[in-house]
Amino acid sequence: MKRQLFLFLSVLCALVFAGRASAAFTDVTPGAWYEAAVTEMEQAGLLSGYPNGRFGPGDPISAAQFVSAAARCAGLEPVQGQTGHWASGALQAALQAGWYDWDELPPTGEGFDRPISRQLAVKILMRALLPQVRGDFNTESPKLKDFPQLDGRYYEPVLAAYVAGVVRGDADGNFHPRSSLSRAEACIMLQKAMKLAGGAPLEPEDPVPPEQPAVKVGGGVSENGWLQVKGAQLCNETGEPVVLRGMSSHGLHWYEQYTNRQSIQNTAQFGANLFRVAMYTEAGGYLSNPDAVTDMLIRAVDAAIESDMYVIIDWHILSDGNPMSHAAEAREFFSKIARRYQDSPAVLYELCNEPNGDVTWERDVKPYAQQIIPAIREYAPRSVILVGSSTWSQDLHMVSQSPLEGENLMYTFHFYAGTHGADLRQRVERVLDAGLPVFVTEWGTSRADGSGGVFLKESEEWLDFLNKRGVSWANWSLCDKDETSAALRPGASPNAAWTQADLSESGNYVFSKFKG
Repeated sequence: MKRQLFLFLSVLCALVFAGRASAAFTDVTPGAWYEAAVTEMEQAGLLSGYPNGRFGPGDPISAAQFVSAAARCAGLEPVQGQTGHWASGALQAALQAGWYDWDELPPTGEGFDRPISRQLAVKILMRALLPQVRGDFNTESPKLKDFPQLDGRYYEPVLAAYVAGVVRGDADGNFHPRSSLSRAEACIMLQKAMKLAGGAPLEPEDPVPPEQPAVKVGGGVSENGWLQVKGAQLCNETGEPVVLRGMSSHGLHWYEQYTNRQSIQNTAQFGANLFRVAMYTEAGGYLSNPDAVTDMLIRAVDAAIESDMYVIIDWHILSDGNPMSHAAEAREFFSKIARRYQDSPAVLYELCNEPNGDVTWERDVKPYAQQIIPAIREYAPRSVILVGSSTWSQDLHMVSQSPLEGENLMYTFHFYAGTHGADLRQRVERVLDAGLPVFVTEWGTSRADGSGGVFLKESEEWLDFLNKRGVSWANWSLCDKDETSAALRPGASPNAAWTQADLSESGNYVFSKFKG
């Protein structure tokens, strides 16, 4: 084992003195917090990617993948396994070496391909590479805000990992013991443990995920120009990171009055630089009367452009949960509308609001996007295109395993503060860390059904997180509907300037956040 560790450290030194080599994987973003570690580990032959050339930095690492990588790092040779699984020999050897117990990962294989929990991964890591390290309960447990969530058998290895500096909590001090671990995070942990096991101290500059990019909040189209996507960040025409914040309309054909020039100007005067036009496809929307609803959309888009705002044209599928159901109509619509706005830097295109039901990214949403994107690109090669995902645009982890090819593409994420919490924030954080660009095109202060709340504490947690990560957002929704997510009080005039008295509790909160 020591020979393997010193060999690894020699390889690391050679890489440092020779200059950092480019990662061998197509989806390892240059300059990402994990890039150097992934490159070094791959060069040393201690990790590998997928057959398609991807590493999948944001993918949850499976038990088989993690134990196999730990075995390579420790120089543990495979033995005869109990199944035909590709990693059975490595897992059997790790079990026999006492890295974990039978009930945690049975050798019969049913848990091999499931994401490994963070607490089990740390136990395996510490027993494999740093078995001599011990943690002190009194000094280390206060560092874990969610320490009570740990299972008792993991106290010692997790505390030892904190003592060693192999593991750190998130910005709020949480370890998330039962959550999964991304492949990039696993690589960093393995690299740190190997350095320590080989006698090398951890350096202060060991990479950690960035907490907050330097972003420019606000500014209209005249100030920011054509938008572009660089890595996981939305940027303006000069390449400066930028954040858009604003409102989404409710169903255009139900609440058209709040998409008129005055209402959109009112929103801009409170500081918004974004307006999303939600054009429902079914439920009496575009598919029922395409010409009339398109005219409504054009009036709203033009009003936003006149107010120097960016505007999202949203093909708002909902009851028609599978975007493939009306792919032909979507292709025709986006072709026409992209031709109309081809010279406008203000317009962004959202291909499918919330795919849901028996819908998957790989089978349904991705092939749909691959049909629609070329129709837009024929006329609007520079515009930012926003793509949803399955489970109401929340399956970003599925997208990260098989992203679309192309430039100026972002992936939408939707949440409602009264329903969705820390587990989904962690999902967003991991895909951002892996280099996947995210745009929150819809969120609400209510529960997911539009009622309940207003959940101000939970909303604040979400907006703090989005602000730290430089993520743009549009709030649902600019209307006076009798639901707590509506931004306007009943009867608010669409034809007069608004004061705070015209805003609902949700509206007052959201409008106060446009400028940060």
